[in-house]
Amino acid sequence: MGVRGGAGGRSVVAGRGEPGARMAWDRTGIAAWLFPWILPRQFTPPSLAIHPALGIPARLCNAFKMLAKVYSAAVLGIDAYEVEIEVNAAGGLPAIIVVGLPDTAVKESKDRVTTAVGNSGFFWAHGRTTINLAPADVKKEGPSFDLPIALGMIAVALNQIPEQASDFVFVGELALDGGVRPVKGVLPIALEARRCGRRAVVVPEANAREAAMVSGIEVYGVRNLRQAWQFLIGEQELQPVREDLDQFFAAHHHYDLDFSDVKGQPSVKRALEVAAAGSHNVLMIGPPGSGKSMLAKRVATIMPPMTLEEAIETTKIHSICGLLDGKNAFVAVRPFRSPHHTISDVGLLGGSANITPGEVSVAHNGVLFLDELPEFKRSTLEVMRQPLEDGKVTVTRAAGTMTFPARSMLVAAMNPCPCGYHGDLKRDCRCSPNQIQRYRQRISGPLLDRIDLHVEVGSVGFDELSGGGDGESSDTIRARVVHAREVQTARYRGARGVRTNAHIGTKELRAHCALDPQGMELLRMAMTDLGLSARAHDRILKVARTIADLAGSERIEPAHVLEAIQYRTLDRNLWV
Repeated sequence: MGVRGGAGGRSVVAGRGEPGARMAWDRTGIAAWLFPWILPRQFTPPSLAIHPALGIPARLCNAFKMLAKVYSAAVLGIDAYEVEIEVNAAGGLPAIIVVGLPDTAVKESKDRVTTAVGNSGFFWAHGRTTINLAPADVKKEGPSFDLPIALGMIAVALNQIPEQASDFVFVGELALDGGVRPVKGVLPIALEARRCGRRAVVVPEANAREAAMVSGIEVYGVRNLRQAWQFLIGEQELQPVREDLDQFFAAHHHYDLDFSDVKGQPSVKRALEVAAAGSHNVLMIGPPGSGKSMLAKRVATIMPPMTLEEAIETTKIHSICGLLDGKNAFVAVRPFRSPHHTISDVGLLGGSANITPGEVSVAHNGVLFLDELPEFKRSTLEVMRQPLEDGKVTVTRAAGTMTFPARSMLVAAMNPCPCGYHGDLKRDCRCSPNQIQRYRQRISGPLLDRIDLHVEVGSVGFDELSGGGDGESSDTIRARVVHAREVQTARYRGARGVRTNAHIGTKELRAHCALDPQGMELLRMAMTDLGLSARAHDRILKVARTIADLAGSERIEPAHVLEAIQYRTLDRNLWV
């Protein structure tokens, strides 16, 4: 269209067909859009009169507002909290603003979301769109808000706010083609959605089985953004994903390893049985090839089966760390973690910029195996002191402070010297006394104090290896361990946070670990001759209590004390 002079000196709109009109008004339209203050209002071209996305007069865009609310959740520590996502569209220059303490991944979501929305056949409001993530005082991390943000933007653009949106919690990362990718922490998110009274949670299809382990809430898995929108507005029905926890436990509660695979080493097997019965930490020391790693990998097979509470707590940690997938959606057996000796302090304890659990927490309710213990950095080993004592890890970073559970059973293994053959009857040691002393001093005394059992593992002879008879199976040993654990559960029923002998405090120690005069004399002699610390004194009493439980004895007998002292003979005389 063009402009020509009219009656009274006013300008009127000319037809689009007049020569030069289109080119003149293209320039005028651009100028009016970029610099509206330099042109009279009557020169606003009709091409800008209708908003392309909202379908209303452009002069009314500033008065146009549309608000949509979609609910999601985010992980904080090992738990989740609900996040209310508000999407508001108003007039103004095209812009998408994300507020509410988003991190880089959340800020980048606007590019992923707009591309996914367009490739899914939808559009978004081209004015100023503000996305608020509430509560605004908690930092939001990760790409799991992509799906709810996209649904809010579509609802605003179409002016179609589903009433049932408040019944759902949405999480999922969007691909550029609109596909929904799996995210971490779906299990704690489903637990939080149930706590908040939401009817259902909508998650990526790959995470659906994991979320379905939570009873009392419906779980729907979606493959792409269009499917999620059509389900939200009622145009497509989805069947909820359901899992039977009891059936899942029965199908997955088995181990591929067994204690009967280990030839010989009866004394070491006995020590590991005592350790499993009381959840005690154990250190095995012996030459290469004596079976230390083989035995350690089978410790989890003799521990009691996990309860549902323990399984959920362990699965939450694995979910946050991204260790679950479609096939392994739930942790039904005791976890076994064996980090390499080059692991850093942060990798073992937890931390980084976004605070996440470390290996000591991933092994919660299971076994943490540290092979070649002296090869770990000393600073890495020293951070283990507090988790071994308290059963939890508190990590403080600039992003905040998090506490993760770390009630795992430590199983460590090491050689007696750098060459590995000190004290071996078959091979000579090539190490000097100074080398042996420096090697052993890599493990500090305070750390050894926190390890209840020190066990010597000798070489296995040919007769034991070639013998046709198998040793006891894991099932047989586990039956005795379970019985001892049941005794401990009944004994400490009123004590908060205490389940096994290894975790009792001073009050329980005095009440349930009393010794007769003969036992007291044995313990006094051990303290004097071996130079044991007060912590080692308490550890001996706890181990003796476990040995008595395995024997079915109400009292701690002198024989139980002697066996417990035997497991401390490496404490001082060889480690100074």
